[in-house]
Amino acid sequence: MSPEPVPPAAVERDAPARAAPPLPGAPRETPLHALHLRLGARMVPFAGYAMPLHYAAGVLKEHLHARAAAGLFDVSHMGQIAVTGESGVAEAASALERLIPADILGLQPGRQRYGLLTDEAGGIRDDLMVARLEDRLILVVNAANKAADLAHLRASLPGSIRVTEQPAALLALQGPRAEAALARLAPDVAAMRFMDVRETAILGAPAIVARSGYTGEDGFEISLPADAAERIAEALLDDPEVLPVGLGARDSLRLEAGLCLHGSDIGPETDPVEAGLAWAISPARRRGGAREGGFPGAERILGALERGPERRRVGLLPQGRAPVRAGIPLYAGETGGEPVGHVTSGGFGPSLQAPIAMGYLPASLAEPGWTVFAELRGQRLPLAVARLPFVPAGFKRG
Repeated sequence: MSPEPVPPAAVERDAPARAAPPLPGAPRETPLHALHLRLGARMVPFAGYAMPLHYAAGVLKEHLHARAAAGLFDVSHMGQIAVTGESGVAEAASALERLIPADILGLQPGRQRYGLLTDEAGGIRDDLMVARLEDRLILVVNAANKAADLAHLRASLPGSIRVTEQPAALLALQGPRAEAALARLAPDVAAMRFMDVRETAILGAPAIVARSGYTGEDGFEISLPADAAERIAEALLDDPEVLPVGLGARDSLRLEAGLCLHGSDIGPETDPVEAGLAWAISPARRRGGAREGGFPGAERILGALERGPERRRVGLLPQGRAPVRAGIPLYAGETGGEPVGHVTSGGFGPSLQAPIAMGYLPASLAEPGWTVFAELRGQRLPLAVARLPFVPAGFKRG
């Protein structure tokens, strides 16, 4: 997904409204672009935007700081989409269930849910978050897919459903000190639990705050008017516990958390069951459920739930210090044979001080404790199949 060898961002979550369109071929800028430059960020092109790879502290320190305190990420490149129905939010929820195998009708106001846009073959068009407010649904989709997702939603939903791209900035504040940092500016967020979402005000600016993120840590995603993003980001960074964090550490954090990157770990060629995302298929949409099936690819996906997958996404721990990267083939034996799988994401896990990876293997080889081999520069190196996540989640559930 990355236009140069840059660690890709994790679930990347609309770009700001601009006074003028960018020059043809030039990356777009988020509302925090000037702040990134003042903070000394190394800027790189990613998903059509100029984005910070890292700041002065470097990827390793940014990663560890987000695990120990709080990291502030600019994720304004993500797509934010409002879905409304002529007769109300329930109409929009019912319509959206035609495209997503989740219980969206049962989603209560002030809550959100992870979901998957599936295709007719049972593959994954995109993964996203769906939040229910009193009068609308808000979807947060991956930056690289947002134009395609908008077109798909508008083409597939009934005429009574309005699909609108929301021009707003999006910040992610992640880590065990995130609550304290944000509560200084918006005290009501302290009462939120994992996957809660609410409309509130931060320093006088209207905001939609969700208690979620893509690092495995407690934290928040904060949707703001573009013209308020910089001053609110600066106010958060005034807290000594908060450090700006770029795409490099965002990717290593999500990899340690065992979270999928669309375009690498999941995509049209993978179904939710083999990807380890069966939990995102709500009971109401499964066989015997209140609203069984009715989404693209339901026959394949529901069949895979019943039969079990032929292959599975797994964690991998390379033995030694050499990291394994996406695309490297995996073998069952130390010599000979054809590849049995491949690596989809890989790199160094700063929290573990060791290389880590994810990939797909046949179900018969996917149990923790099995050893498989990656071929690097003509040599096969052993990798232990491991449970995901590599680092336990720190979400606030109570």
